[in-house]
Amino acid sequence: MPKLAKVLGPLAVRNLKTPGLHFVGEVAGLALQVSPNNPDARTWILRIQIDGKRRDMGLGPFPEISLADARERARQARQIARDGRDPIEERRALRQSMKATRAKGMTFEEAAGAYIESMRDEWKNDKHAAQWSSTLKNYAYPVIGEMAVAEIELPEILKVLEPIWRDKPETASRLRGRLENVLGWAKTRGHRDGLNPARWRDHLDKVLPKPGKLKAAKHRRLGIDGHHAAMPIDCAPAFLKRLRSADGMGARALEFAILTAARSGEVRGATWDEFDLDAGLWIVPASRMKAAKEHR
Repeated sequence: MPKLAKVLGPLAVRNLKTPGLHFVGEVAGLALQVSPNNPDARTWILRIQIDGKRRDMGLGPFPEISLADARERARQARQIARDGRDPIEERRALRQSMKATRAKGMTFEEAAGAYIESMRDEWKNDKHAAQWSSTLKNYAYPVIGEMAVAEIELPEILKVLEPIWRDKPETASRLRGRLENVLGWAKTRGHRDGLNPARWRDHLDKVLPKPGKLKAAKHRRLGIDGHHAAMPIDCAPAFLKRLRSADGMGARALEFAILTAARSGEVRGATWDEFDLDAGLWIVPASRMKAAKEHR
C-alpha cells in the first residue's frame, strides 16, 4: 500500500501546473499528471498494484473529471483490484462490448449504403450503383430497411423474396445476391455474426424453387421460347431503308448500332474523342467495355 499523499482540495489541484505527477491524497496512488508540453493538458492517473505489478490507470481528463469524481473512480478501481480482478482489463472489455453493440446497431439500409459506396470504384459506372439502390429501395428497404443488420435472419429474407420470387424470378434472383453481398459486408465489418441468411447453396435452395426453372415455366405459360424474336436477315435491307428515313437521335443511334454490331450502352455512351473520322475508326475505351478491354 503506497503512502497517502497530502490531501489537496479543488483549488490546489486546479493550480497544479508543474509538469509531472502530483499525488492528491485521500485515495492511495491517485495523481494529476501535467503534460510537459502543455500545462493545461492534465489527466488523472491511478497508480495501482495488479497481480504484483505496478500499473498506471487513466481515469480521464481534468477538469472534465472533477477531483471528487476522480477519487470515486479511484476507489472503485481499487475495490475491483482487492476482489482479485483487473480494473484496466475490465474497462477495456466494457469498451469493446459497447463498441460491438453500437456496431451491431447499424440498420440494413445503412449497411447497404455503406457497401454500395465501398464498391463504387470497382463498378464500371454509376448506373450499376443506381440499379443496386433501386432494387433494394423497391423491395428490401420497405421490409428490413430499418432493422438492425445483426437481427436479420431467414424469416426476414423470405419476407423480402417470396412476394416476387415466382412472378419476377430474374429480379428476385438479383435481389437475393445483393442481400447476400450486403450481409456479407456487414459480417466482415463486425456488424453481425453467424452464417449469411441470404446464401443460396444448401440454404435458400432448400426452400425456394430455382429461378431458372421458374423463368422457363413462365415462358412456357406465355408460349415463348425465352428469347427476343430476331429479324430475318432478308428483311434487314428494307428495315434499314425505313430506319434511315426516320427522324430523331434514337433512329440514328439504332442505325449506328446495327452497322457497328456494338452494344446499345456503348453507342449511347460514345463521345466524340473516341472517333477518328479521317481513319474511319471508333475506339471504345476499356473503361466502357463489358470485358474491360479496348475495342476498335
